[in-house]
Amino acid sequence: MHAKEVDQTRPGTGPLPPKVAVVGCGYWGKNIVRNFAELGALHAVCDANASAAEEFARKFHVAACSFDEVLCDSECSAVAIATPAAWHAEHVAAALSAGKHVFVEKPLALTIDAARALERTVKGTNRVLMVGHLLQYHPIFRALLDLVRRGRLGTIRHVFSNRLNFGKLRTEEDVIWSFAPHDISMILAILGEEPTEISVHASAILDPKISDIADLHLRFPGGATARVSVAWLNPYKEQKLVVMGSRAHAVFDDTLAWADKLMLYDHRVEFNAGRPQAVAAQPERVIVEQREPLREECAHFLDCIAMGKTPRTDSAEGLRVLAVLQSASHMIPS
Repeated sequence: MHAKEVDQTRPGTGPLPPKVAVVGCGYWGKNIVRNFAELGALHAVCDANASAAEEFARKFHVAACSFDEVLCDSECSAVAIATPAAWHAEHVAAALSAGKHVFVEKPLALTIDAARALERTVKGTNRVLMVGHLLQYHPIFRALLDLVRRGRLGTIRHVFSNRLNFGKLRTEEDVIWSFAPHDISMILAILGEEPTEISVHASAILDPKISDIADLHLRFPGGATARVSVAWLNPYKEQKLVVMGSRAHAVFDDTLAWADKLMLYDHRVEFNAGRPQAVAAQPERVIVEQREPLREECAHFLDCIAMGKTPRTDSAEGLRVLAVLQSASHMIPS
């Protein structure tokens, strides 16, 4: 296998990072707490489970506060929200109204109307509103996106993404809302446009009201197509994004060792007497510096606050992803 080096610029956070309170210290929130602490920006923690908040407060030597206390804390300039999705819109609105910069885990909200209201709230202010579409900050995806934008793959014809696993099962949201936002966000970034057609096939196995398996098919104005397959009842784990271009194909397999996560295939098709013949090429490793995606995401949030920049995954990007999710959900029989 050959190796290809991709230039990656590491974000800085400035000498004096903002003071961030993390609201929600559960399954994913605990990782956000750790990263802001290691970036020197953690100011306070908040959780409905007071004992959990106290535990993290002791571990990282910060205060454990209620959400109301966070909003009233003049020293706290930013809030990272990792509460259940149903609470996102309410918590984001309250934090913005209190003058805080806000990082919120996906999705931005559960409805387009709620998300648009948040976008209207943040417009005209100097506040940052950023949505946690984590894979947009994965160094491997950034390298893949760079290859696409430099034309290394040629014209993009088709993208498909499989996000399959056994568990973690949800009861408050279906597998589309839980798993697909990451893939939709990546696909929209790769193609640079929004789909004109969406179709969905879903199966509700454990609960007739909650889909456990789903396939989304998207068609885009430029002629490209995409498919997203998600399931939390799959017997094995798979997290794979395949981008098929007119010049080359790229595969981002997030379950492999770092050095093998991004492969480039210079496959081609030749015509012999009018009949197509596939000519396979050896895969080429794309070498990318190993960095934790969540660290990159948290650092980007701090950078945007310090430098007055618009986040890569701002409210507008969150709205585009939400529009696809909501359209897909409306196609599933209730």
